[in-house]
Amino acid sequence: MKQVVFTLFLFLTHSIFSQEITIFDAETGKPVESVAVYNRGKSKSAISNDNGVLDISEFSRNETLIFSHVAYSEYKVKKKAVLANDNHVYLSKHSEQLDEVVLSVFKNKEKRNRIAEQIALITSKDIAKVSPQTSADLLANVPGIKVQKSQFGGGSPVLRGMESNRVLLVVDGVRLNNAIYRKGHLQNSITVSPNLLDRTEVVFGPSSVIYGSDALGGVIHYYTKTPKLSKNESEVKGGLFSRFSTVNNEITNTVSAELRFKKWASFTSVSHSDFGDLAMGKNRSHGFENWGKVPFYSENINGNYEENQTVNDDQNIQRNTGFNQTDVLQKFFVPLSKRTDLKVNIQYSTSSNIPRFDRLTELKDEELKFAEWYYGPQKRLLISPQLEINPRKKWLEKGVITLAYQNIEESRIQRKFGSLDKSFREESVSVFSVSGDFKVPLAKKRNLEYGFEMVYNDVGSNSYGKTLNIVDGAIDGFNDDFAVQSRYADGGSSYFSSALYLGYRQDLNSKSTLNTGVRLTNTNLTAKWIDEQFIQLPNNDINLNNTAITATIGYVYKPNRTWQLNAVLSSGFRSPNIDDVGKVREKNGFVTVPNIDLKPEHAYNAEIGVQKYFNDRKFRLGANVYYTLLNNYIYRTPFDLSLNSEAEIGSEIQFDGETGNAVANVNKGSAYVTGFTVSYEGKLHKNWKTSGFITYTKGESHDLKEALSSIPPLFGNFELNYTKNKFEGGANFVFNAKKDIKDYNISEGIDNHEQTPIINADAQEDVDKYYGSPSWMTVGLFGRFAVSNSLTLQGNITNLFDEHFREFASGISAPGRNFSIALQVNL
Repeated sequence: MKQVVFTLFLFLTHSIFSQEITIFDAETGKPVESVAVYNRGKSKSAISNDNGVLDISEFSRNETLIFSHVAYSEYKVKKKAVLANDNHVYLSKHSEQLDEVVLSVFKNKEKRNRIAEQIALITSKDIAKVSPQTSADLLANVPGIKVQKSQFGGGSPVLRGMESNRVLLVVDGVRLNNAIYRKGHLQNSITVSPNLLDRTEVVFGPSSVIYGSDALGGVIHYYTKTPKLSKNESEVKGGLFSRFSTVNNEITNTVSAELRFKKWASFTSVSHSDFGDLAMGKNRSHGFENWGKVPFYSENINGNYEENQTVNDDQNIQRNTGFNQTDVLQKFFVPLSKRTDLKVNIQYSTSSNIPRFDRLTELKDEELKFAEWYYGPQKRLLISPQLEINPRKKWLEKGVITLAYQNIEESRIQRKFGSLDKSFREESVSVFSVSGDFKVPLAKKRNLEYGFEMVYNDVGSNSYGKTLNIVDGAIDGFNDDFAVQSRYADGGSSYFSSALYLGYRQDLNSKSTLNTGVRLTNTNLTAKWIDEQFIQLPNNDINLNNTAITATIGYVYKPNRTWQLNAVLSSGFRSPNIDDVGKVREKNGFVTVPNIDLKPEHAYNAEIGVQKYFNDRKFRLGANVYYTLLNNYIYRTPFDLSLNSEAEIGSEIQFDGETGNAVANVNKGSAYVTGFTVSYEGKLHKNWKTSGFITYTKGESHDLKEALSSIPPLFGNFELNYTKNKFEGGANFVFNAKKDIKDYNISEGIDNHEQTPIINADAQEDVDKYYGSPSWMTVGLFGRFAVSNSLTLQGNITNLFDEHFREFASGISAPGRNFSIALQVNL
């Protein structure tokens, strides 16, 4: 009997005094092992076991517990709060202490205070606050990023004076850049809906060690939402997001459903946006009364036929800018074992026809040149299984193996006024890739990272012409066919890249961290031209093979808790892709032709960063200064086809019924890009937060002594936010300095200097005819109110004073005053 009583006593004692808690990953719902917990004086401590469980009975009820893990932000909470939360603790990547933000952009999770490069993070909260219409609009809010637009259905991010195929876009570990990403401006950044994103991470400067070719200006990494496991009962979560905007009568609806079970989870989301024609601002503080107005437009859309241009009854409405887009995300999360997870990621994006606004406003003899110029539906399919392994071996602690298949379809359709001939150019790219990224802890605070990547692009390019059959002023099919020059090699082309990389990160002591890495990359390009009706090349079959070794070294020094100093030396390269080598297209009377002798361009970068923290590291003031040297840089210049070399005046060539001068991409000598970003963010008070930045960039070629393309003027953004209880509100101020026409690169035409105001119509030289980009500033307001736990309302006002302006190098005026209202429902 005594033994029974004693056993019962031990059981009751254990029940009362043994207080076990479980630690979970806030993103996935999986238990987290090896989490250290200790009190402020570090006199008591414990570590979670394989199931994420640890005993906190030795800590007093009012004691503050500090949870620490290398892959998560440090988390502080009272013990009594943990007990009140069913003994559950959730660790995440984000923290009020700005240095504790954990980033995955370097393929492995690292805390901000161990990274030397300039980085930026856009969280799901930031996305909700900005409420952007497209992902390009989201990027425009990132410190140091400028976004160019040729039409509303686009957005080309510029990082440190680098744009398009010099900036790498990545989604969930899979590179979006493919073999036909072009030099100039791209619209591909909008093919990922912002409503499907969990966060976006940006790293500035050459990042070729981790990501290979193309990452000269930096990397923009989109992370889509991931389903979470359920701890106990099965759960079904639903969501609805709906928004209306006045500036273009936008209607966006996103519906999502998340299924949570113990052993698997699923997330499904469908987002559809319908954008009408965009209204520009009416307040012309710049003094150019007619700049950007649309007096005429073409009504030849959606199968309609009009022989002549149409008078625009409201010249502040940019006709032929509307389009719609649908994005689908399906993701499965299946823990195969305690140390192995499988994620299956399926994404599909498609759009309506997207009018190319800048070409539809192009004039010839004071009349509109094009009756039709639009992109066909932009389609992107991604299927990507991803295996996360945690074997805890000496040679491999953890790793990620990612397989991916992508199919991208795009097309360009155009017809001129006065002609019934309609040309079609269609491109299809199939991309197959496999990559592995692994990590090994050599010792405490010393990590070895290594990996591989193989990517194969198969490009098909088709072109044809159809002559419209017009009956009683309406289109009645086609009555003839004609030949059209294809955009890329009509016999097909391919691009294969393979790479190995090695990285090493070590905390030299409590105050400093060293980051190093090296990557070996090989690329092989093949293309075959068949039709020689329009262009004759010295060789119709090409095979280009390039190999590059890139390296980086970074150093982080933290002399005390409030200062951090960073220094980086890095190299990068970009191997010419199929668009660089073999594109044929016309713009403003210049015809781009292939140059089969193009070589890679290289970048060598040095940068210094300083961060100063205040208010218990909840407020940060920082600055980054960099200098990038480009060698063998790729430049568009007049080209002599007969000599297969650059020339003072390009060969005359027939293209779509007109004579133009040939230009091509060639390798030049050296050039530089330099600049800085000064930024701040954090809490001013319990309820007040603020952030802001100023970015300056300058770029010039050493050999040509002229400005580089894609160099934006000085720009900045400042925000002030107030939060209390269920309300959040704020205001922002955005400005852009003037860019003089003398600072433009006029030769390449990428900067679209002809889209700036005309100050002397009779001038013979462009530098005397055009003004350049006028300065501008806007003010915006936003408010967000949580009606309940499941219902949130948000309102935004952008461009409050209805200013008219154009972003640098853009072919479309920016939105005027816009009122938007959004509804978020979580079930």
